[in-house]
Amino acid sequence: MTTNAMLFGELLRHYREGALLTQEALAKAIPCDRSLVARVESGTRVPQEPFAKMCDEVLRTGGALTRLWGRVDWYAQVEHPDWFKRRAEMDAEAVSLWEYQERVMPGMLQTPDYAHALFSRVASGREVEERVRARLSRQQRFLTEGGPLYVVVLDESCLRHVVGNAAIMRDQCAHLLEVGRRANIRIQVAPADFPELLRPNVSMSLIELPDGHRWVYSESVDHGHFNDDPTVFTGHSRTYDVLRADALSARESVVLISGAMEGYGHHEQVRTRRGELDQKQLQRRERRQLHRSRHRVRFRRPRP
Repeated sequence: MTTNAMLFGELLRHYREGALLTQEALAKAIPCDRSLVARVESGTRVPQEPFAKMCDEVLRTGGALTRLWGRVDWYAQVEHPDWFKRRAEMDAEAVSLWEYQERVMPGMLQTPDYAHALFSRVASGREVEERVRARLSRQQRFLTEGGPLYVVVLDESCLRHVVGNAAIMRDQCAHLLEVGRRANIRIQVAPADFPELLRPNVSMSLIELPDGHRWVYSESVDHGHFNDDPTVFTGHSRTYDVLRADALSARESVVLISGAMEGYGHHEQVRTRRGELDQKQLQRRERRQLHRSRHRVRFRRPRP
């Protein structure tokens, strides 16, 4: 069965080969990992809009890949967990979404690698891939031009709690900076060193639907909690508004997120250098062991 991702991948490969570029050369020009280009071309990875735009620019396609990306229903057959289906349905029609998130990135802002690393903690194999696809399916509507209003306050713990590794966290921070430039998205950070901030007790979402109906949503382990009591919504909304006012502004948050991204980038460089050094030391030890283990041939001296 040919999927939409496979068709996009074939078109990308056609333009790349027409430009006489290898996967590695295209990855350097974007820039991204070569493995990402390979997975998109093979149809095993759903591309993100920024990736499609950069490929159009590098390959000079006249915007063909971006137009195709915008017209494809990437997640038509996605299945959400039963307890989350109601929330996913709300995301599909919400006109506004306000969130407060602690410890881990909100699903709306997770990169594919971040989501994969997160789900790999509790699942494996095909189940992980299905959960990642389901999570990314909720993002598409908010990340397209003219998408619904999305405002999120991230507790600084979201930036400091490592999911996967430093490289994944670096790319996740870069993703926050990129999507934060969109007209419908605002990202603010509640710093850890602001103890006077009045933070909600748990991560939560305030959802407004087209008919004006408003919901408060929060989660416990494998269970979603909904409340549309106007008094409850008003109380949480006031707490959220005060938190937004006292947290860093969106512009100030860019500085903090950029600093976290640079820190993860430095950590990854150090780790890479250590890995190269360890590999060289291992090779030297193996050469010495090989030299010592060689059989020595003894020649008898001729007798006088």
